[in-house]
Amino acid sequence: MRNNCKLKQSRFYGFGAGKWIPCSCLLCLVALASPAAALKANVPLISTANGTVQNREITGKISDGNGQPLASVTVSVLGSKVSTASKADGTYTISVPLEAKKLVFKLLGYNSQEVDLTPSKVVNVVLSSSADELDEVVVVGYGTMRKKDLTGSVTQIHPDRIANENPKTVQDILRGSAGLNIGYDASAKGGGSIEVRGKRSVYDSNSGHNNPLLVLDGMIFYGELSEINPDDIEQIDVLKDASAAAVYGSKAASGVIIISTKKGKQGKPTINMTMNAGATQLSEYRKRFSPEAYLQHREDWYTKNTYGINPTTGLYEAYQTRDDNGNLTVPYGFYFNPGQLPSSLSLDSWRAQSTNEDGESDRSIWGRRLGLQGNALQNFLDGKTVDWADHTFRTGFNQDYNASISGASDRVNYYLSMGYLKNEGTVVSDTYKAVRANMKINAHVTNWLELGANVNFQDRSDGNIDIDIDQTLRNSPYADYADASGNPLQYPLSEQFSQRGYNYDFQRKYLELDKGYSVFNSIFNAKVKLPFNITYSFNASPRLQYFHDRYFMSAELPGSNPADRGANREQTKRFDWSLNNTISWEQSFADKHRLMVTLVQEAEEQQSWKDRIEARNILPSDALGFHNTKNGSKENSSFDSYDTHQTADALLARLFYSYDDRYMLTTSIRRDGYSAFGTSNPYATFPSVALAWNFTKEKFFKWTDVMDYGKLRVSYGKNGNRQLADPNLALANLYSGSGKMHGYLNSAGELVQYRYLMVDRLANPNLQWEKTTAWNFGLDFGFLKNRISGTLEYYLMQTHDMIMEQKLPNFTGFSSITTNLGQVDNKGIELTLNTVNLKKENLQWSTTFNFSYNKNQIVHLYKNYQDVLDADGNVVGRKEMDEISNGWFIEQPIGAIWNYQVTGIWQANEAAEAAKYGQAPGDPKVANVYTADDAVNGDSRKPVYNNNDKVFLGRRIRVSAGRCAMSLRYGRTSAFRLIFIHTWGTKACRAIT
Repeated sequence: MRNNCKLKQSRFYGFGAGKWIPCSCLLCLVALASPAAALKANVPLISTANGTVQNREITGKISDGNGQPLASVTVSVLGSKVSTASKADGTYTISVPLEAKKLVFKLLGYNSQEVDLTPSKVVNVVLSSSADELDEVVVVGYGTMRKKDLTGSVTQIHPDRIANENPKTVQDILRGSAGLNIGYDASAKGGGSIEVRGKRSVYDSNSGHNNPLLVLDGMIFYGELSEINPDDIEQIDVLKDASAAAVYGSKAASGVIIISTKKGKQGKPTINMTMNAGATQLSEYRKRFSPEAYLQHREDWYTKNTYGINPTTGLYEAYQTRDDNGNLTVPYGFYFNPGQLPSSLSLDSWRAQSTNEDGESDRSIWGRRLGLQGNALQNFLDGKTVDWADHTFRTGFNQDYNASISGASDRVNYYLSMGYLKNEGTVVSDTYKAVRANMKINAHVTNWLELGANVNFQDRSDGNIDIDIDQTLRNSPYADYADASGNPLQYPLSEQFSQRGYNYDFQRKYLELDKGYSVFNSIFNAKVKLPFNITYSFNASPRLQYFHDRYFMSAELPGSNPADRGANREQTKRFDWSLNNTISWEQSFADKHRLMVTLVQEAEEQQSWKDRIEARNILPSDALGFHNTKNGSKENSSFDSYDTHQTADALLARLFYSYDDRYMLTTSIRRDGYSAFGTSNPYATFPSVALAWNFTKEKFFKWTDVMDYGKLRVSYGKNGNRQLADPNLALANLYSGSGKMHGYLNSAGELVQYRYLMVDRLANPNLQWEKTTAWNFGLDFGFLKNRISGTLEYYLMQTHDMIMEQKLPNFTGFSSITTNLGQVDNKGIELTLNTVNLKKENLQWSTTFNFSYNKNQIVHLYKNYQDVLDADGNVVGRKEMDEISNGWFIEQPIGAIWNYQVTGIWQANEAAEAAKYGQAPGDPKVANVYTADDAVNGDSRKPVYNNNDKVFLGRRIRVSAGRCAMSLRYGRTSAFRLIFIHTWGTKACRAIT
């Protein structure tokens, strides 16, 4: 029997590189997967030198402990190469030699089982779930592996295990995992930044350059994590070291987060509905001004601005304010609270320091002296105050509704979900709403063909007008929020004040905002089972997103200038697609050798179109808001558009080999191309290699009664970073000369005007990827029947060729150029420890502890050097120059805080000393500025501040973090869970200017 096949050679087009990639071999392999070929592969005959031997056929069904059928179970004859796999309904058929003794059944996540063969032709098997975490399935990129087979550093998270923590975002699920730095976002949207093993680069352009790569159900995900409903997530795998992440090459320098969503399970349809509701309150916020603090502030401010060392008397007094006769108009104690006068100043003397009205109260006198006027003075006398924090913050109500239906038959499994989310932040203007829907269907069309689709949709709105928190809280507590009718006032303070305050609730009547985001993300896949345990997979992921931002401020706002008021309309459409072709082959030999080979071809394209209109001075009326922009005056309005286009492609090969589950090797090489880099460097290669040794399986290991499992790992790899704020950075850029016009006279003597173009960015054809090389050393361990288990990791990473803006001399005509310079190192340790403290039939008490430490250091920047001088001015060496303007310092971490060190506040009895440096009581006292390295200026009044006085005060990025979670489980229900999350080494700094 022959299977003849004639195929015309076909080709795939690699969009990123603009080259043709022959793929006829893939099509031939698909053709081999026809039913005829599959039938040929299962002919129950074996040819030997002595003739043909007839085999016997064994059939059966494989299920789990709940009676649900198990698909893709490997069924093999012990000691031979004969094997097959179970179908979607759990059934299998295998032809075995007559002399076969046993069948072996294997499936990741389940305990393997050997069954003796009897004369019966039917062998049904029930596989039990593996309680051993080492048998859990880990997604490693373009495939899966058992945890015990891992050679790289991978953290696995199961959201269902922390479901009782009620995670609202994906970041909540990840928070506290070893090696991950998850920031907090206090807004209604929530979330936060994500870093894996520190910050790799100084390049920070709001492009997520230091963020890890996101992968959703096997495809690179270019959206936001807020688009993914935490209720839809089955598991998350974080690839942390270069070896594990190297399969994603140019995008994986900052780690990879792989998210796998839920799918239907065999049995009757399952309907789940959840509702979460809660309140969000401001835990603590330092009040800007209580009434008492406000009065003290005004007393201190007036005192500080009128008092000083009187050069005539040498006393600290209000010598600056004098009348025409030279007499002090602001004597000692002028601004003091009359109820808290010192013994040296009588109340009558205090009253006599100003001209007062007959019968005027002391409180009125004091209020006038403190500058209170109009309504503020009257409210002060009446004891009427406003807590502006009450008009800024609120108790937010959060609602999260989710419903899903899932199930599976012999051929099809499905999962459909929908959710509605509405979160109110603690700031009155902060509200976030989202509708999310997900559909995931997978069908076994034939025994050799599987098709699937995963479609995700989100529509969200965060169209609220931001309140100016700082301006609101700076309002006087003695101002008025509303008039007698309850209508918010435009100005909380009366007209006498030069600064009359800010009232958000008044301004919002003249403002309108509509800000929204809709996204349609889909994944379509096909999997073909070929002879010889070869599998071909095709995945395609088109993605369409639409963003709109519409803003309007009416010219009817009192005091407005119509030329500055109007409407903005901005809309952006983005379409991305990516695809990959994958061939994988897995084979076992002699029950000890296992080989997995993966080959991948990828291509992708991203396009965006952005338009923006700014209409001002809309006539004759702006009553239609941002729905009417055409009537804006041409002189005050503008239009802008901005489009981007980028492409990429890649080839990948990965090999995994295991001998007796004792020695393991993983190696990969990836070749990437990307259109955004210079013409001299469109491609880069990213290799990796990793080794692992399960030493507890060695014969010489004698402590198996104490240590159940021990594996040493070492890996090395190189990854890249291509995340740029602008995909055109390598190209020169033209702009329209700041809107200026040039002109000339034509032959008719008429003036012809035109806009001129200028080059504002210098091209760099040599721009290329940032590259990170990394070593990882790991130990996986388990003691006392895995009652104590965990992982210890140590890593060293070096990022070089960082994407940076290098300053250029003025004569070039350009301020800077985007190029590759510098080096940043990261090193650290991570510990994960799991313990089962108590385990009874229906009761279990367990603890999980994570700890991570990271040391980040800038090693090189531009490699510009300067002389190092000793105290006598002699050159004693050279050192690389820091980049002070950006806050980058050699041998310091990214985010180092370098500033003046405040040691206290100048007190009244230190007035004379403070005056030498132009300061007064109430000013901050700064270390080092008064030392001998700086001479005090001749007038003895100007403080001496320079870079010699600044010191390193800490860092804005954490040094270490940890998480401890204790769980008490009764039966299948989590009865109690206590969690501690801690961070060290982070400081906040408010600069002194």
